[in-house]
Amino acid sequence: MNPTHSKSELLYVHIRRSLLSGRYLPGQRIDPATIAGEHSTSPTPVRFALYRLVGEGLVADHARAGLHVPLPTELTLRDLYDWMQRLLQMACRMGATARRNGKPDSLARCDDPVKRTRHLFDAIAQGAGHRSLHEGVKRANDRLTPIRHAKQGLIEDPHEELSRLAGLWHERDVPGLEAAIHEYHARRQELVPRIVALLNERREEFPQ
Repeated sequence: MNPTHSKSELLYVHIRRSLLSGRYLPGQRIDPATIAGEHSTSPTPVRFALYRLVGEGLVADHARAGLHVPLPTELTLRDLYDWMQRLLQMACRMGATARRNGKPDSLARCDDPVKRTRHLFDAIAQGAGHRSLHEGVKRANDRLTPIRHAKQGLIEDPHEELSRLAGLWHERDVPGLEAAIHEYHARRQELVPRIVALLNERREEFPQ
């Protein structure tokens, strides 16, 4: 394997994990030179890794303004929440609850609601037994994760909300789960203006 591509693969994994862990938040600039310095490498493999993430929708290329974590508008965030809701409800109808493997809420005691949300939504989608649907949920999960990190505090009790969803999933209550998924996303649709305003406020704190 070409050494540049090998290094690029390692950097891709590292940067992706950083994005999903909340190190980079929506609107924040990602500087290839800084990352290259952190990893004692040239900017070339860093750029390869970053443009791979551009293709996945996790990084946005603003040309002369550089590379940033996508900062959604109200319209794009509403669309993303609607897409996730539709995918999860489709997974329910395709038999997610009936084909579950293991306990869906194994992270029930996890203090990180972002991690719990990713795990639960992935389990619901995986249980549908449809690869393309599962991939769609994973991609939507990835795009929403930086937003979930940034908006923590706007949801009063996210663990109670997630425990209810997990309980319905584990009990194979498909109608109840579909309704709860709708309610979950309806709450977020109501919060979209506040979420976008918060993201824009935090953007002002980032060095440009």
